[in-house]
Amino acid sequence: MTATGSVPFDLAGLHVEEAGESGPLVLCLHGIGSSSAAFAAQLPALAGAFRVLAWDAPGYAKSADPTGEFTLDDFADTAAALIRSRGAGAHVVGVSWGGVIALRLAVRHPDLVDSLTVADSTPGSGTSPEKAAGMRARVTDLAADGPRAFAEKRGPRLVSPEAPPELVARVVATMAGSVRLPGYGYAAESMATTDLRADLGKVTAPTLVLCGDKDRITGPEASQVLAGGLHRTAYVIVKDAGHLANQEQPEHFNAWLLSHLHIATNRKGAPQCL
Repeated sequence: MTATGSVPFDLAGLHVEEAGESGPLVLCLHGIGSSSAAFAAQLPALAGAFRVLAWDAPGYAKSADPTGEFTLDDFADTAAALIRSRGAGAHVVGVSWGGVIALRLAVRHPDLVDSLTVADSTPGSGTSPEKAAGMRARVTDLAADGPRAFAEKRGPRLVSPEAPPELVARVVATMAGSVRLPGYGYAAESMATTDLRADLGKVTAPTLVLCGDKDRITGPEASQVLAGGLHRTAYVIVKDAGHLANQEQPEHFNAWLLSHLHIATNRKGAPQCL
């Protein structure tokens, strides 16, 4: 069933990077420690055949802060409102926390989601008390350390141990310039209170699940849970990539993404397996 009700966030305060002038719409949703900058390697690769949007989530980077408590449903409903403002539907690409938002979006607004790509993601941190507590502890760390020191501690683990220093520096700089309170706190709580395992079977959109083989954050196991619970899915391991596979191995990631998007665009309603 499609959710209804008022939009919880004014789209006038939402910063969106755009690429491409024609073609189906693609919406990119970043991870909990990032921003639209995470998709710098995807926007030009997709722009030839698609209209691409990459948001700074409410409370992140150049977007305004929410005016009150913001839940996972609020993030998903804001993404739905953004899609409606640009067309009748979109192919949604979510990395990590962005993948969790994308899956919730697909359940709440199935009419708006033409396909899903979920990368290095998870059913949520509410799958265990330990994971939920760890997610909430990040908020305390951010408040105590400040964005830069917080990013310097967390950023290097988001890529593989073999990642080049310039990528590590870029990931740290993006995080330092993107996260702040209260937005990060709302995002962390949205993860801590979420367990999507029972909802995966409700997703009707064809879905590509990708994961870096050296992901040290959510790991291939969490992506396997997603792939196993979804009905119309393909599962891909991206070699030599950590948690940010789209940034660490953009050529391989983009090749799989483009293939999925073209299949989903050209063969709507066809086979249950991509």
